[in-house]
Amino acid sequence: MGAMLEILENQALQLSPKERGELIHRLIVSLDGEPDDSPELIAQAWDEEIARRVADMEAGRTKWIPADEVMTRLRTKVLDAKNASNQS
Repeated sequence: MGAMLEILENQALQLSPKERGELIHRLIVSLDGEPDDSPELIAQAWDEEIARRVADMEAGRTKWIPADEVMTRLRTKVLDAKNASNQS
């Protein structure tokens, strides 16, 4: 991490949780732009997606993977990525 980035990170960590949330929002908007929809429409879309996924689970249309298996897979991927970046 560059020195300037470390300074900014340290300063950001001094902010209140609310201020850090606002900073995160501003940084994401700077990368992705403002969302096309209102917060209400976005929340409604998430509610619909959650309902759809719950219905799929209850109907048996999804494959369940135990959490410990998921975490093992993720740790392996992270370790592989670290090893690959160290070899570069």
